Order: sequence, then structure tokens, then C-alpha cells
Amino acid sequence: MPMRSLSAVPALGAGLGFRTELHDQIVAHHDDIDWLEIITEHFLLSRPREDRVLGELRELFPIVPHGIEMSIGSPGEVDPHYLEALARLVKAIDAPYFSDHLCFTRAGGVSLGSLTPLPRSTALARELAGKAQRVQEAVGVPFVLENITYHVDLRTGMSEAEFIAEFFEHCDCGLLLDVTNLYTNAVNHGFDPQHFLDVIPTERVVQVHLAGGIEEPGVLLDSHSTAVPEPVWRLFDDVLRRVSLKAGMIERDQDFPEDFGDLLTEVGRARAAMQRPVPA
Repeated sequence: MPMRSLSAVPALGAGLGFRTELHDQIVAHHDDIDWLEIITEHFLLSRPREDRVLGELRELFPIVPHGIEMSIGSPGEVDPHYLEALARLVKAIDAPYFSDHLCFTRAGGVSLGSLTPLPRSTALARELAGKAQRVQEAVGVPFVLENITYHVDLRTGMSEAEFIAEFFEHCDCGLLLDVTNLYTNAVNHGFDPQHFLDVIPTERVVQVHLAGGIEEPGVLLDSHSTAVPEPVWRLFDDVLRRVSLKAGMIERDQDFPEDFGDLLTEVGRARAAMQRPVPA
């Protein structure tokens, strides 16, 4: 099957991250949600319950798989068995693209249980770009990579934005811009998010994540446990002035609101922002 190009990714609209706890509400309110993002690893293995859920959701929504364990930043090539299973999943749901994180999650064959920042360098950016390109070609649809939060900044003389720009200079993958991660890192590490947006290739942004975290003494935590805060909504508006966005998504992983309508309100707010005309 010929490789699908990034330019062929359809405009999906405003979506929500699928979580098992939200299944019934998501299905009941499917008309208010444009698309769903699923966690790749929850559906890689063919099991009756997961297959049944996936089939039901596929009848109602476009679906994009979002991985957390590919570990593109680990030494060596990505596990071919993982890629084979990922390609089967993408084909089964006719996903327009798939995503994961620009980081590493495994070291020495051991899962670290977290999204870990990379030691930024030009050489590593180019090496990982080549690897990402091979992953994209193996799966057959665009590969979209996400910026992560990091509490320890590995100061190497190369900023995160410069690393991202160098990476995308050497592959034709897409960027999942997590606006909350950008805001969190900017606050925690004292940099200007507008400068970050100036440096990265915004023309590669396919999708955004919007989420809420918590504030501890002196630090913001990206917990995906609260409503999207107003500073993140304002930064999202700034992004929309720069980006022709295909998809926006609300992320919530825990402490779900008692009223599902609260999440639908956020999805609706994202949709309205994406549909507003960009000022000339």
C-alpha cells in the first residue's frame, strides 16, 4: 500500500482521549465529539474485549492511536514485532496517522515508567529523525511525534525547540504539539513559549493536546487531572494564529469530573477556537 502523505491527513476537528472509565458517556454523547485518541498499547494485542470495544468505537468515530512505549529515543531500532502489531492496528481502524513521543521510555530493555527527555544534540536529532522515518514507512501512514514535559533540563547548549527543529529538518513526519506541555515547561524552566513557537516548524503541526495539571510549590505538574487552565487556552489561541490545525484534543487521565458535560464543554471550546477565522 502506498505511503500516505502528511498533507493528506483529514481535518478531524475536536476530540477526546478515550479512557475506559469514560466509555459509556463517550458512546452516549458521540455526536458532541469529533474523533477519539486511543492509547496504542491498550489495543495492540487482539483480545475479545478490546476488539469489541474498538469495533464499537470505530463505527462512531475516526480513531488515532497514540503510543507511550515505542521509545523512539532508545538506542537501536524500534522492536519490529511492535511495529508489525502497530501497523495491523492502524490498518484495522483506518487511522489517518499514529503518534508517540519524542523521548525514550526504555533503557537496557527495562521500562522506565515515564517519558524521559533526551540528551539534546544535532547528531541525536538527525539519528532519531532517520529512525522515525523508517518507522513511518513501516507502518504506512504519517508518524506524528509529541513534545514532552521534563522536570530535569539536560542543558546541552541546544534548546528543546532547536532540537525539535533539527529533528524535523531530517524527516517528513508530523508534530503533535502538546500546548500544556509547552506551557508547563516554559513556566518551570523560565523560557518564552512564543520564542519556542518561532523556532519549531509550525507547518508540521498536525494535532494539539490540551490538558490540565496541578501546581506544587515552585513547579507545575502535568497530571492530566484537571480542567484546561486559562493560560493554556490563551496559548492555544496563539498556536492557532500560526498553525493550520488538523486536530485538537482534550486529555484527561484521572480525577474525571462527575459531570461528563464538563469535558464536552472543553471539547466544544476547542472546536469553537479552531473554527474562528484567523485575523488577517
